[in-house]
Amino acid sequence: MALLAPGPRVLCRDLCAAAPREAASAPSSAAACSTVGGARSALVWRGGGDRGASRRRGGGVRAEAAYFWDAAEPVEMDEIDSMDKLDAALAYSVDNNQPIIIDWMASWCRKCIYLKPKLEKIAGEYPGVRFYFVDVNKVPSAVVKRGNISKMPTIQLWKDGEWKEQVIGGDKAWLVMDHVREMIQKYK
Repeated sequence: MALLAPGPRVLCRDLCAAAPREAASAPSSAAACSTVGGARSALVWRGGGDRGASRRRGGGVRAEAAYFWDAAEPVEMDEIDSMDKLDAALAYSVDNNQPIIIDWMASWCRKCIYLKPKLEKIAGEYPGVRFYFVDVNKVPSAVVKRGNISKMPTIQLWKDGEWKEQVIGGDKAWLVMDHVREMIQKYK
């Protein structure tokens, strides 16, 4: 059954608000709702009375889960178009002890163009982390060499002025975005 709601917050709020009423009227159902790391999740159990006993018998307990990322406002990424701007971005990382994300892209690369708005959406989820992009065709080759770039799109995490981790965007977009989130969580 499909659920329609104006937004994920409304859906999660409605599911969690309905859980106490549903549990009081039908002891065979329960619900839980939580927010973990920017993601909201709702879990609803249906059927079978005692969940443990029903599961042991192979009965009709069914868990339905849905995860939603909070709708963060996209943040426009700053452009790095010279060695001076790259040095300034790395200096910000050192001074504030915060990671920065650099998206190395090209204007002719379809995958690069596709991933950029998704990265801007992630930038809205992590307000302390700055996101930058570099169009490799518009910068001096020394900038590209400093990033050690051989494929595009390449998304790198830098912290304390040093390159820490990267993902090359050849995978599906959602896998790349999950990897970027994991990198940020690891070094934040």
